[in-house]
Amino acid sequence: MPRKDFTTYLMQWNAQKNTRVMPWKGELDAYKIWISEIILQQTRVEQGWAYYERFIQKFPTVQQLAQANDEDIFKLWEGLGYYNRCKNLLFTARLIVTKYQGIFPNSYDEIINLKGIGTYTASAIASFAFNLPYAVVDGNVFRVLARVFAIQVPTDTAEGKKIFLELANSLLDKNRPGLYNQAIMDFGATVCKPFAPACNMCNINKICKAFENGIVNDLPIKEKIIKKKNRWLYYFIFLKQDTVMVRKRMQQDIWQNLHEFYLVESTEAITWDEQEIENILQNQLHISKYTLLHISPTIEQQLTHQKIKGQFITIQLTSIPKNIQQYKWHSRNKMDELAFPKFINQYLDKYFIENKNEM
Repeated sequence: MPRKDFTTYLMQWNAQKNTRVMPWKGELDAYKIWISEIILQQTRVEQGWAYYERFIQKFPTVQQLAQANDEDIFKLWEGLGYYNRCKNLLFTARLIVTKYQGIFPNSYDEIINLKGIGTYTASAIASFAFNLPYAVVDGNVFRVLARVFAIQVPTDTAEGKKIFLELANSLLDKNRPGLYNQAIMDFGATVCKPFAPACNMCNINKICKAFENGIVNDLPIKEKIIKKKNRWLYYFIFLKQDTVMVRKRMQQDIWQNLHEFYLVESTEAITWDEQEIENILQNQLHISKYTLLHISPTIEQQLTHQKIKGQFITIQLTSIPKNIQQYKWHSRNKMDELAFPKFINQYLDKYFIENKNEM
């Protein structure tokens, strides 16, 4: 896939369909961009929005922030947590006034040496304020690139970070780096979302390897996922005549080398109804003709370091869509020959007993 195609499609989406509104979008003042980026570290946009507006209203320039009383700043920050961000904000504001005569430095190397600023924030400020060609790589960017290019290297490893940063910089629109960076973050937040991405309405799906191969829900991969204490695993059991779609878990995670069905993992509980199921099937798999046979009650399993909760949704297909044809399709009669984790077996045992005629 030519990488320029991705950049072209992304910028087309941004020009034609990106309606995401935030108070700092399009901002060219490095000070205001810096304030927004520091607030948004460890903070959701919805929460940070009001804090940003209050900060800019009370301290519209770096000089005013530098001259402020510490307690006034901490009071304004109250509720955001991670107070080191606030301490670094004050330190850096005063440094800019004393060392740079109140003018925000305009080179990447100087920006990244400011206290409290890492590679992501430095890239954001450099590209948004000064149109410098530095790609931002945040959670949204990791997710978009992992899916479009089907990258299965964990994002939270040194190797993964290097791969993604190099790829991000190679894709960057060098003439419009700030616009490109905002576009890919907005795309990840509104289209290529963590759960239930809008694949069917995505203009990049024609070159998306994860969409083509039916692995959108598997990416991106994080090595430290096993540290999560609570996980919600939702399995779609696809039936076609006398066969069942099954795959083997290969990633470095629980149940490696055991079998499972089509997985949709979420960070929170999902209420499954016919509309939610339709959204998943049509958006991610282009499945429009199907029969919903069964939605299980919630099933739980306590592992050593985490609790697994989830449900099983059984779907009868009339045909196998292209992007899941590569999975294994096993005869229903051979299911007991495959090794499944206990979490799935406890459902299958009950399902076979209560729904023999459907399975």
